[in-house]
Amino acid sequence: MCYYSFLVEPISCHAWNKDRTQIAFCPNNHEVHIYKKDGNKWTKVHELKEHNGQVTGIDWAAESNRIVTCGTDRNAYVWTLKGDTWKPTLVILRINRAARCVKWSPKENKFAVGSGSRLISICYFEQDNDWWVCKHIKKPIRSTVLSLDWHPNNILLAAGSCDFKCRVFSAYIKEVEEKPAPTPWGSKMPFGEVMFESSGSAGWVHSVCFSGSGNRLVWVSHDSTVCITDANKKTEVACLITDCLPLLAATFITENSVVAAGHDCCPKLFVYDEKKGEVTFQGKLDVPKQSSQKGMTARERFKNLDKKATSETNDVTLETLHKNSISQISVLEGGKGKCAKFCTTGMDGGMAIWDIKSLESAMKDLKIV
Repeated sequence: MCYYSFLVEPISCHAWNKDRTQIAFCPNNHEVHIYKKDGNKWTKVHELKEHNGQVTGIDWAAESNRIVTCGTDRNAYVWTLKGDTWKPTLVILRINRAARCVKWSPKENKFAVGSGSRLISICYFEQDNDWWVCKHIKKPIRSTVLSLDWHPNNILLAAGSCDFKCRVFSAYIKEVEEKPAPTPWGSKMPFGEVMFESSGSAGWVHSVCFSGSGNRLVWVSHDSTVCITDANKKTEVACLITDCLPLLAATFITENSVVAAGHDCCPKLFVYDEKKGEVTFQGKLDVPKQSSQKGMTARERFKNLDKKATSETNDVTLETLHKNSISQISVLEGGKGKCAKFCTTGMDGGMAIWDIKSLESAMKDLKIV
């Protein structure tokens, strides 16, 4: 486990480049900062300033090396590196509320933007006019779209929103791609078709994520539930009501294992049992350091009585690596099928890198399947 403290301000969103030597994040304002790894240090190399409102989403395309950002100014920008400077291209999203999240498709020929306008903008580049255009997925979304994730086939798109629903849509754009092959989620995939709609959770859906194969989908809600559905099992939904604070982010690290984190400030492991069709909590992945217990002097005891009206020392410092809520998780090495390392950023302005093998050796009962 490595922890890097970048800022005093919260990190609202982040994205990595292809070789994981650079990270782009928003320091809770209208800017995007890009840091480059220099030995054991991180050095700021770029500042992207084009948005007028807070940046709410960032994604970095691995192959084409383009960054897409969206914000509360209702705009999205595609940034291209020309020489040593990042040049922005405005994308007209045709929305009248804030953009909340953005994701490149796996083939990087389009991206999706979720917004408070109760719709998803699917943006693609039109060669004839040399600009980015978008199509809207509107029905049956009834509230703000908070999270997005693409299926590996580049067609299906999962979306979590404030109407307590997780849905899978077809985002097939006939102008830029061939007709899609059938999947376990369905065979007919015209643009905007609803392939799956959840039920069971009673909270805003903060995060959605497809598994490496694309056959499973996990989502976490504000009612502290973790839900997984399997397309091969007629989209049966397995829900676990946890006793923790609401989770804000989740990702698959194997086909059966999910790491989720949120207001409890530490990542947690959940496992899906295919035979039983249920989700179980396996444990916290943050191993706290043993704090040395020391006795109190008479002076300290009287000082506490005077200040706090108690003689006991209640240490309120968090033992977790992150000292505030974790807002985003991203896979660093190995992909969603067999993750070796993952990264978390949070409201404490820090970033933590977690090694799966180190976690397994540090925690005896932990088994990642």
